[in-house]
Amino acid sequence: MAIRIIQLGTPRAPGEGLRIGTVRRPPRGVPKTKFASRNYYDVWLPEVAPSEQLVKAAQRATDARSWNAFVKRYRGEMKRPEAARLLDLLAALSHQTNLSIGCYCEHENHCHRSVLRTLLAERNAELI
Repeated sequence: MAIRIIQLGTPRAPGEGLRIGTVRRPPRGVPKTKFASRNYYDVWLPEVAPSEQLVKAAQRATDARSWNAFVKRYRGEMKRPEAARLLDLLAALSHQTNLSIGCYCEHENHCHRSVLRTLLAERNAELI
């Protein structure tokens, strides 16, 4: 049992489990009834996505300094009680079932997924 960190919209891996979208907005131009069948997500969890303002900051981050500023601010958002409880829940579930979490970004190393991976690891989540 574990959490797999993925890019939404990519083919599902065998045994991937429930796919959770940790994005601020649903995919554009995709009917809600097609989110799962088009490999976006089964459940939408925007509460662990960066705020809209922070998403824009991440998209503008072109150097290490601006990226690190984004990471610091996003980690701060994830310390809010609601977000922290959801991260704790995901970490606990990772010991019971397979899950996938992700967003649309092509490269994890310049995406909030990389920070989510770290936050979940800090909570002793099982990660792939």
